[in-house]
Amino acid sequence: MSKTLTPRQREILKFISQHIDQHGFPPTRAELSKHFGFRSPNAAESHLRALDGKGVIQLERGRSRGISLTPLAGAHLPEPPRMELPLVGRVAAGSPVLAQENVEDALRVDPALFRPRPHYLLRVEGMSMRDAGILDGDLLAVHRTPEARDGQIVVARIEDEVTVKRFRRDGHRVQLLAENPDFAPIEVDLRHQALAIEGLGVGVIRHRLDA
Repeated sequence: MSKTLTPRQREILKFISQHIDQHGFPPTRAELSKHFGFRSPNAAESHLRALDGKGVIQLERGRSRGISLTPLAGAHLPEPPRMELPLVGRVAAGSPVLAQENVEDALRVDPALFRPRPHYLLRVEGMSMRDAGILDGDLLAVHRTPEARDGQIVVARIEDEVTVKRFRRDGHRVQLLAENPDFAPIEVDLRHQALAIEGLGVGVIRHRLDA
């Protein structure tokens, strides 16, 4: 089968990529059908199988959003311009993460380095996430979202404090887990404590002011 994409296949690939960037997950067949005006999800499935056959996406059976881009996809997508992201330092107690007093600087980055696309960079303090490869002074690329799934690395606000940890939830109880045995889990009972997810960690830039 030819690896060249048809114009419609390029459009569908671009839509999948944009959906992942904007929402953090791929579209369903129904969403593809609605966007492109297909009469049924079967038409979307046919296009997806063709893209899978050409190696630019990978389909996962049994999942409505089981679509992932492969490294070959980049050759068929427009190169995104470098984007400027605000760099957030220490967050003042009670203030929004992106409040002016918290923003130290702005850095231009290639958004293609991260999926989903980040909205800001957060300077990491401490070594609690060391074993996840997130070190003191690193810049964590953060995709802003109020939702998280178990196992994801999150930027979480507990009352007035903002922290980077791995998320786990069981009913009304949440654990924010460090990736360093020297740090105990943070236990949150949602019935009595306020917890807000500020975003998901989607990548790290190792950045040192003295470098």
